[in-house]
Amino acid sequence: MEYAIETVALTKVFSDWWGRAKVYAVDDLNLQIRPNEVFGLLGPNGSGKTTTIKMLLGLLHPTKGHAVMLGGDATNPKINARIGFLPEESYLYRFLNARETLDFYGRLFKLDSKTRELRIEALLDMVGLKAVASRPVGTYSKGMARRIGLAQALINDPDLLILDEPTTGLDPIGTRQIKDLIVKLAERGKTVLLCSHLLADVEDVCDRIAILYGGKVQAHGRVRDLLQKTNKRQIVTDAISDATADRIRELLKKEHADCEISSPMERLETFFINTVVQAQQQATPTSGAVSTTQIGDFLAARSVKETVLDKLVGASVAEKPDSGPAKTEKSQPRETVVPQPNKDLLSKLTQSASTVKPTAASPVQTNRVENVPETTVKPSKTKKSIIDELTGEKQPDGSTSKPTGNPQEDGGHA
Repeated sequence: MEYAIETVALTKVFSDWWGRAKVYAVDDLNLQIRPNEVFGLLGPNGSGKTTTIKMLLGLLHPTKGHAVMLGGDATNPKINARIGFLPEESYLYRFLNARETLDFYGRLFKLDSKTRELRIEALLDMVGLKAVASRPVGTYSKGMARRIGLAQALINDPDLLILDEPTTGLDPIGTRQIKDLIVKLAERGKTVLLCSHLLADVEDVCDRIAILYGGKVQAHGRVRDLLQKTNKRQIVTDAISDATADRIRELLKKEHADCEISSPMERLETFFINTVVQAQQQATPTSGAVSTTQIGDFLAARSVKETVLDKLVGASVAEKPDSGPAKTEKSQPRETVVPQPNKDLLSKLTQSASTVKPTAASPVQTNRVENVPETTVKPSKTKKSIIDELTGEKQPDGSTSKPTGNPQEDGGHA
């Protein structure tokens, strides 16, 4: 598979009631997104980002062109099961709580109950909603709804993750957490397609970007190549004296270059996160989401299958020193004890059979033979009498059939 996502002349035209072309939402879009790449799809409102995503997922039929997802069509259930999608708006069932919501989506992906339980707890802890997991999602704020929406997009551990405005309504810690998650997924070999208006976040995590306007690609390439200024140089040093700074300015003037020397500033995002972490360490109570800045275990650097295998291997290695003496103790009685009673039993059975046969056979046979005629003769007599009555044959005097037949005949003549 050369590309995780590939579009060829992808076009979507929205027509009016008469079928006339009215809006070219996407016009001749050609994208190639490689596996293990974080790709940013940028553009102003109405540039065609969401329409492109819907056509990739098969939610909209393209007017022209086609799209390939993970080597196939996104409408194929096998391909669809490997994709995680967070839409621009979180569409959730209001009366389900967080655990029931994740369990519902886990059942859609046909995950077994044990896997669902482990992933639900890991995801709730990751998005900071474990303390409010029993509340209906309809009572969540917008930011909390985005968090549970992100969790449902990760419940199937997807190979391709599509995020449409994932940080909308999130606090800075949640935004930082999503960026860290994207980096972790890229380290695992996952492919991420990110649409966002927060260009600073895209700049931090994306390998390549494409900027749409009017449904067409206006610029695309690697972030560093597009943003780097080759006609300027930046020097970062430790704290220096004012005299040293003056000498640097004099040297730069000889090179006919402008110079600006100032102290660097900490990013507001970093300062905000440090402040909240300090408040959490002081156990300050809160009724909102608790940001943990942690990634779920099954989304870490190793896959689920690898961790299960590692646990099995670790368990077998840990049990080896205990299983050695146990095997020797069990093997000795099996080899020595089992064959001996078999020989004794065979000899005893042969001896007992030879002695018991002449004595036990005679009474048993005589008793059975004597009882057989007593039980078998009686039904034969009854059968003969019944046959005679049916055939109408008369028997001599003293038989049992006459007294039973005469009253019936007399009654018949009367």
